[in-house]
Amino acid sequence: MNNPFLQPYTAPFEAIPFDKIELKHFLPAFEEGIKQGKQDIEALKKNKPSFKNTIEPLERSGKLLGEVSSVFFNLNSSETSDEMQVLAQAVSPKLTAFSSEISLDEDLFSVVKAVYENEDRTKLTAEQIYLLDKTYKGFVRSGANLSKEDKEKLKEISTKLAKLTLTFSENVMKDSQTFELWLTDEKDVKGLPNGIKEAAELIAKSKGKESGWMITLDYPSYIPFMKYAENRALRKQLNEAFGARGFNNNDFNNESIIKEIVSLRLQKANLLGYSTYANYVLEERMAEKPEKVFQLWDELLEVALPKSKTELEEIKEIAKRLGADFEVEAWDFSYYGEKLKNEKFSINDELLKPYFKLENVLNGAFDIAEKLYDITFHKREDIPTYHEDVMTFEVKNKKGEFVSLFYADFFPREGKRAGAWMTSFRGQNKYDNKNQRPFISIVCNFTKPTDSKPSLLTFNEVVTLFHEFGHALHGMLADGYYESLSGTSVFWDFVELPSQLMENWCYEKEALNLFAKHYKTGELIPMEYVQKIKDSAQFLSAYQTVRQTSLGQLDMAWHNQTELKEVSVLEFEKEATKKTTLFPFNNKTTTSCAFSHIFAGGYAAGYYSYKWAEVLEADAFEYFLNNGIFNKKIATSFKENVLSKGGSKHPMELYKQFRGAEPNTKALLKKGGLI
Repeated sequence: MNNPFLQPYTAPFEAIPFDKIELKHFLPAFEEGIKQGKQDIEALKKNKPSFKNTIEPLERSGKLLGEVSSVFFNLNSSETSDEMQVLAQAVSPKLTAFSSEISLDEDLFSVVKAVYENEDRTKLTAEQIYLLDKTYKGFVRSGANLSKEDKEKLKEISTKLAKLTLTFSENVMKDSQTFELWLTDEKDVKGLPNGIKEAAELIAKSKGKESGWMITLDYPSYIPFMKYAENRALRKQLNEAFGARGFNNNDFNNESIIKEIVSLRLQKANLLGYSTYANYVLEERMAEKPEKVFQLWDELLEVALPKSKTELEEIKEIAKRLGADFEVEAWDFSYYGEKLKNEKFSINDELLKPYFKLENVLNGAFDIAEKLYDITFHKREDIPTYHEDVMTFEVKNKKGEFVSLFYADFFPREGKRAGAWMTSFRGQNKYDNKNQRPFISIVCNFTKPTDSKPSLLTFNEVVTLFHEFGHALHGMLADGYYESLSGTSVFWDFVELPSQLMENWCYEKEALNLFAKHYKTGELIPMEYVQKIKDSAQFLSAYQTVRQTSLGQLDMAWHNQTELKEVSVLEFEKEATKKTTLFPFNNKTTTSCAFSHIFAGGYAAGYYSYKWAEVLEADAFEYFLNNGIFNKKIATSFKENVLSKGGSKHPMELYKQFRGAEPNTKALLKKGGLI
C-alpha cells in the first residue's frame, strides 16, 4: 500500500498530506509507528547512561507514532465517521499498551534513574535539568517503582480508561446528534432574530426537510434559541434535551461509564501511593494540592455567591414585570437575562453582530498579534486540508521567516464535536540544528454564512475566537529545544493564561477599531457601543463565577474521593453542587453525563484551571492596561517569558519573570466588578 504517512511529505512546509490520507492508511501507520518506537527504546537502552545518550533519545523517540496519533485523534474530533470511531476503539488499547510498556520497562527506568542520580547537572542547561526531572518523575508517576503484579494492574487500568474516555466522548456526540427540534409553525420561532431563523432554515434543508426550522444542540443553534425564543415550553424542551445528553435511556448513556472511570482513576491513584486521584493530578499543577483549589473557591464564593443571588433576583423581577406568572427556571435565565441586559445597557447580539463579520474578526486577531508580537498571517490556497471549510495561513516573523502553519476550522457539521478548541498537528523543537516549526489549528462552531448574510458572530463568539487564538499563539510562538516542553505543553492550570488574556482585547476600543466594522457599510463600531460592551462585561459576573466554581466543585467531588459513594450520578451531583445551585434541581438532567472536559478531555481534577488562570490573566492584563494595551515592551516580555518558553520551567517562575510578582484574586474580583 502506498501510505502517505510512510513517505516524505511533499506539500509546502512539509504540511500534512490530508488530500492523500485515507482511513485505511491509519492502522498500518500506527503499527509501523509502534514498531519504530520500540526500536528507538531498545537502541537507547544499550547506550551508556547519560543525558545525551538516554534522556535526549527517549525524548525524540516515537516520531512517526506521534505524527499519526496527532492527525488521527484531531480528525476524530473534527471530521469523524462511524468507521473512524470503530478504528479509534481498536487503536486506543494498542497505544495505551505501548505507552504502558515504555513507562513500566524496568531496564529503561534503570538507565533513566542512573542518569537522574549521577548526571553532572552543572553541565546541563536549565531546560535540560527540567526535562531530566520531568522524565524521571514521569516514570515514577507511571508506576516504575511498583511491583510486577501492580504494574500489570496499572496496565489493565490504563487500557480500560483509554477505551472508556473515548466511549464517553462518542456517546455525548451521538446523543447530541440524535436530537432535532423541527418547527413548522411561525409562532414557535417567534422572538428569534432573522439571521438565526435563516440559519435554522438552512439546517432544516440540510436534514432533508422542505420547510420549517431545525434547532439542534450545537451551540450556534441552541444558545440563540434559549436567549430569544418566546415559546417557554420549547425552551424547556431544548434545555432538558441539552442537559440530558449522555443521561437518556438509550445506547449512549454515560452513567455507568462515569462510575467506572472514577473508580479506575481512584484505583490508579491508590496504586501509585496517593489517597485520591485529585492528589495525584495536582502534584503536577501550580495548585499542588486540593486544599489550594478549595481556598481559591472560598475566596471567590465569599464575594460572588451573595451577589449572584442578587443578580438572580433582578432576573426574576424583570420576568415578573414582563408578565411571567411562574417561578423563573433554568430555561428562563438566558431569555430574561437578555431582556435585562437590553434594559440596562441597550445592547444585544443582534445590534452588535453586523460589526463582527467572521473574516473581519479573524483579521483583527491577526492585526493585534502583529502589533503585539511582530508576526503576520498570509492565506495559502496550496496547503492540503481535511475539509473544504478549513482555511490555512502561513505565519511569518518581522524578518519574513516562517513561524508556523495556522489552520482555522469554523463551522458545525456532521462528524464534528461541539465546542471550540485549539490543537496542533506538529510540535516545535530544535533537534539537529533545525528549528522545526509547528502546525497549529483552532476549531470552532460558528453560524455558517447564508444566502443573504456572511457569518456574523455574537460578541461571545468573538471572545471564543480570541480565546482559542490565544492558545494558538502559545503554540505558534513556541521556541524551546525539546518538543515535550514546548508550546502548550505546560501545567493545565497555566495553559489557559494566554487564551484568557487574549480575550481582553475584544473589549478595548483601540483593538475593536481594527476589525469591528459594519459588514455592509464598513462603518466602525460606534463608540457608544464599545462603551456598552465594556459596561456590560460585568453583567451577571457573579452568577458566571458561581457557575464556573460549581463545575469545578463537581469535578473535584468526583476526583477527590477516598472511597466511592454508592449513589446514582444524579444524587451525587445534587449533593456536590448544593451550595452553588441557584435553580431547583432538575432530575431529568445532569452535568456529569456530558462533562467531556473531565471525563474525556484531560481536565479531570483540573476544571478549576479556568478560574486559576483567570486570576493570572486579570493580573497580567492589568499590567497592560496601566501601560497601554499595545505596549511593545510588555508584549515582548510576555512573548519571551511565557509564550515562547512553554513548559521549560515551573510556570510560576515564568509568570514572575514576566510580571515581577505572584498574582492574587483581587485583580480578578475587581475586573468582574465584585469588589
